[in-house]
Amino acid sequence: MVQYDGILLCNKPFGITSHDLINNLKHIIEQRRIGHTGTLDPRATGLMIICLGRATKIAQFLSGVDKTYSAEIKLGFRSLTFDSEGITDKMESNPVPHVTMDDMKSLLSEFKGVIKQKVPAFSAVKVEGQRLYKLARVGKQIELPEREVEIKELEITKFEPPIIEFTVSCSKGTYIRTLANDIGERIGCGAYLSHLNRTKVGNYQLKDALSINEIKYYRQAGTLKRYLKPIESVLPFPAIKVSENFSPGIISGKSPRTKDIIDIHGEFSPNDFISLVDYTGRIMAVGKAGIKSSDLNEIQGKDFFTYVRVLN
Repeated sequence: MVQYDGILLCNKPFGITSHDLINNLKHIIEQRRIGHTGTLDPRATGLMIICLGRATKIAQFLSGVDKTYSAEIKLGFRSLTFDSEGITDKMESNPVPHVTMDDMKSLLSEFKGVIKQKVPAFSAVKVEGQRLYKLARVGKQIELPEREVEIKELEITKFEPPIIEFTVSCSKGTYIRTLANDIGERIGCGAYLSHLNRTKVGNYQLKDALSINEIKYYRQAGTLKRYLKPIESVLPFPAIKVSENFSPGIISGKSPRTKDIIDIHGEFSPNDFISLVDYTGRIMAVGKAGIKSSDLNEIQGKDFFTYVRVLN
């Protein structure tokens, strides 16, 4: 059986959870070690970064990157879920006040930068040990936690009220559903997120992602490895390359010494993440630097690398 190690870009379809997507891929690829770097709501589509094999150990280092979305909101309705799931045929619309493109641009500018968002009541965030959506479904009222997030870009791409489309680039943890709801409340008529497509995660773009059917086809054709990004091309950290004699000790968490180093790639400072690379160039661990890279020659016999994750 082929063991896949690396990063796969996948285009999540509408209507399935991120958990369901992973289960589908486990069946298609016939491999259990599969993870991801960040979920999408069932009604959202777009780019998910899938980690295979050894790459599941680096998901924590890739999850904090910025994300970009193409979003559509519909004015005149208030949804309990902040998206179309909370909209029913029996709901009456609210009058939408006259707003111009300039009005909307001015309003959206208020959401740019570092802002505070309340987590949606219908979300998987835990409060008092329980998922918020479970508490919401039984009608339990609870103070919703707030998060500090950053909206870096927010640009209108289509303006035909009650439909407004925009692109948004934001930090980890941003709820676009909450953004849609807050925009509606600022206008005064309510709004919900009617469509969401994630187009970029860090440096990776949706146009380079494979659909589930494409992944299945390439897996059966034996060519899926061509579409995997190796761990070495994904982790952005400076790297220390160690000798052949020391390399086996990485798996057991043995501390390297300066005599074990055969090369250094990039510069680092104390507490920076750095990769530990074996003599073949394969990343075997990620850790934190204890000193500046320029001081390595001055600390003979002392620890300079603290393990965070071994990629076995």
